[in-house]
Amino acid sequence: MPLMTRFEKRISASQKQRFQSLASTAVAILLLSSGNANAVDIDAGDYTALPPGTNLAMGYYQFATRDSLYSDGDKAPINAKLDSHIGILRGVHFTEIGGYTVDPQFLLPVGKLEGKEDTSGLGDASGLGDLTLAATVWLVNKPESNTYFGITPFLYLPTGSYDREDALNLGENRWKYALQAGYITGLSPRVSLDLAADVTFYGDNDKFGSTKATLEQDPSYQFQGFLRYQLTSQLDLRTGVSHTLGGETSVNGVDQDNRLSHTKMTLGTAWSVTPALQLMANYGKDLSVENGFKEQHRINLRVLKAF
Repeated sequence: MPLMTRFEKRISASQKQRFQSLASTAVAILLLSSGNANAVDIDAGDYTALPPGTNLAMGYYQFATRDSLYSDGDKAPINAKLDSHIGILRGVHFTEIGGYTVDPQFLLPVGKLEGKEDTSGLGDASGLGDLTLAATVWLVNKPESNTYFGITPFLYLPTGSYDREDALNLGENRWKYALQAGYITGLSPRVSLDLAADVTFYGDNDKFGSTKATLEQDPSYQFQGFLRYQLTSQLDLRTGVSHTLGGETSVNGVDQDNRLSHTKMTLGTAWSVTPALQLMANYGKDLSVENGFKEQHRINLRVLKAF
């Protein structure tokens, strides 16, 4: 008989079945974990205020593979896998209102989610995600010292593809609201520090699952930090870490005991091909997860065009 770990010995058939059902709930909660659900994720340099009148057109591609599922910090004894391919179209316009630089913007995700291996029963889903509207207001704007501080409200509209009969959906069928503060400062002529903190509030999804249950979620909080090193005036290296917590859900008033607590890291680079064109590539992964799927690999690509 193959050797079993102490954890595996403690797992009963009913517990294993619970972990398999947890996959469906985890997906419903995390949804676009590489797309609009993490639209509050920033890239290093995002809180740089550009001159009023500047427009940005951005396209993102994000691929993530998740190969394990956790409940209360324990890894599920199943071969859980969930892949996502997400594209995001983002438009930004910088203007001045009352003496402050402001950048109204939108983000529109589109993509595909696919459950595999033991979680292949989740099926797959493709289509549009929820439209996100946002606008940063810069309270500190000092380009001469590379110092910026801004506040950004986000509004997530329930416009994405959603079918309550499906375990996987690109849309969330609920409103969401987030408020983020971001700060950039130059530590030296070549090194910059980016910091951000946010809180997200969730509306109810009153068509959750085949029984049309009501899904509620507590506020979640995220803290992010990046260091950038300017190799040349056109090329930088960047690394960052993010921690998310809170966000426990309930279904028809029953707590799911699935409070978020996960930490992830990012390594990447950005290259300004011309003053108006920038290419960015990041690699990342989850370092720890308390509840839900754990990302094994994540690749983010971005093309930015200023005009």
